[in-house]
Amino acid sequence: MNSSPAEASGQTRHEITHLSALGSSFAAGPGIRPIESRRAQRSTLNYPHLLAEKLGCRLTDLSISGATTETILTRSQRVGLLKFQPQIRGLSHDSDLVTLTAGGNDVGYIGSMYAAALKGWFSTQPVLSRIKLPQISEKPGILIDRATAGLVSVAEEIHRRAPKARVVFVDYLTIIGHRTTPGPSAPFDSETMSTLRVIGEQVAQMFQDAAARSGSELVKLSQFSENHALGCPEPWVNGFRPKPGNGVSFHPNREGMRAAAGLISDHLAS
Repeated sequence: MNSSPAEASGQTRHEITHLSALGSSFAAGPGIRPIESRRAQRSTLNYPHLLAEKLGCRLTDLSISGATTETILTRSQRVGLLKFQPQIRGLSHDSDLVTLTAGGNDVGYIGSMYAAALKGWFSTQPVLSRIKLPQISEKPGILIDRATAGLVSVAEEIHRRAPKARVVFVDYLTIIGHRTTPGPSAPFDSETMSTLRVIGEQVAQMFQDAAARSGSELVKLSQFSENHALGCPEPWVNGFRPKPGNGVSFHPNREGMRAAAGLISDHLAS
């Protein structure tokens, strides 16, 4: 993990009074009740809320499901008839901790996974088997490079707007791990499974590179959650859910959010 400027200079960690959270669905926590904002698909039990409770600090949760680095930084995000301003505009100057989980939507990470799962599920449903679905990107490397640059730009703007803040990148929980096998929760063939696992590893590397380039800290949830991926006894993410109302497919569950908050808290105290 990267060290903060304060830690590098030997300063002791100051008490955190105001946490601001930026990000997409892996920060927002769609489908985890109770819901704070239906439009943003943001839960009151996501890791920003749980972390703020642990730290006893004020929280400004700006995360929105479906966000990209662009909608965090420069472009408004439309959800139905509602338009959210770029998240960065809500960042307060007095924030002394800013968490960031984003970039997956820039590369179509979860979207590709869900489309692949639907394809596998549709193949078992005669009426639906001929529906054409989006394919996994053939050029994930190019998209990864762009998303990495986007994360760096967001971090630089955070540093500019909240110069006293510790900026902590929080990467994605592992979904397809080395112990994940095809089944109802992961309806992929072996080739698709391997491709998705590689993309997940590329996304984790994206966070590591962006943190290093921007001088930000990093909590590698991807590493800590390898033994909590789909197929493990206690997964921190939901498996495939073809029908709505029973959690959101391939997103953190309550246990995953609790674990994330705990791991971030441990990082801050280390």
